[in-house]
Amino acid sequence: MKLARRLERLGTETAFSVANAAADWSARGNTVYPFHLGDIDLPMAPHIVEALNKAIADGHTGYCPGPGIPELRAALAEEIGSQRGMTIDPSSVVVTTGGKPVITKFLQAVMNPGEGVLYPNPGFPIYESQIDYFGGQALPYRYVPTDDGFAIDLEHLRSMITDTTTAIIYNDLQNPISAESTQEEREAIAQIAREHDLWVLSDEAYFEIRYEGTSSSIAALPGMAERTVILYTFSKKFAMTGSRLGCAVAPQAIAEVMSTMNTNDESCTNQYVQWAGIAALTGPQDHVHDMLATFQERRDLTCELVNSTPGMQVAVPHSTFYVFPDVTEAMERVGVTELSEFADLALHNTGVSFCTREHFGRLQEWDERKYIRLAYSGIDAEAISKGLGRLKEWIESH
Repeated sequence: MKLARRLERLGTETAFSVANAAADWSARGNTVYPFHLGDIDLPMAPHIVEALNKAIADGHTGYCPGPGIPELRAALAEEIGSQRGMTIDPSSVVVTTGGKPVITKFLQAVMNPGEGVLYPNPGFPIYESQIDYFGGQALPYRYVPTDDGFAIDLEHLRSMITDTTTAIIYNDLQNPISAESTQEEREAIAQIAREHDLWVLSDEAYFEIRYEGTSSSIAALPGMAERTVILYTFSKKFAMTGSRLGCAVAPQAIAEVMSTMNTNDESCTNQYVQWAGIAALTGPQDHVHDMLATFQERRDLTCELVNSTPGMQVAVPHSTFYVFPDVTEAMERVGVTELSEFADLALHNTGVSFCTREHFGRLQEWDERKYIRLAYSGIDAEAISKGLGRLKEWIESH
């Protein structure tokens, strides 16, 4: 029996392979300091849990409309619109089982086989996987290091566009590198999209996970709402990673297509989780402020320890819960040239588990420096201090 040939093009989120290696090392009786997965070790707020349980008790356990219950779509339209200075009609909101389905359904809606889609590299690996899987041409655009972190190489991005390019995936407040666009960069991306008549997927998963400044959406710029799909998720802001709740805010034609896809794929998103989502949006926000304060403490500690380690350096990001330090000289000091070997040695000598640049899209010819990603959303300050302290001592010993 044969399987479909397209499965050969299907990638995965390879950070989970790192999690398996860390779990195996822990099972052998070793201490692991988990910097590898962007999960959150903080609980959902009590009022969200209460709303979830009440919805179940009240019988909201059956089918519901494919694009989401009207009450949640209205709450999302108000929340997302007010945060971005936009007026959003609830009919443009399509509820999904987390943020990831928005990527898949966006590509199915706008990309034909053979057409090109620009995507960030390094970037969230599911972009590349899904472009390949559905037969598109994956067009990676690069970032360049700056004193403040990373910036999109706009000239390189422009050079990737051909007559068959149909869309660009844009992840402002970026995973894994925590890059944040300046207003000038955001406007330049918008101008490119308008000039070349490109659809835009604006992945805004970390829009509200920030410690300084104010987030802005490319969709709010002139001429962009009609060509942009916003990806929104409850996973980050509300620590609802396992609840699998998100949405797309899309132009009407795409919203209708995505609604039909929902009906084909899942029928609907769990109704009782949607009622919990309403409570998250409209209820007290103290837990959000507390979570951000916790993350900021972890960010500051992580950056301080990284920058005090020989051969490692990173700019302090203003958003997300990742740092993406350059470890080129640290690897030279340890005597390894491959990131996978460096990660393996670090785990077995210090217990520190992390992803590397190789987990976030295919390596490119511009990848001259070596980087790792440290996620601090699922590890407390004490463990950060112990783990990165051990990593520092190990590198210093060489």
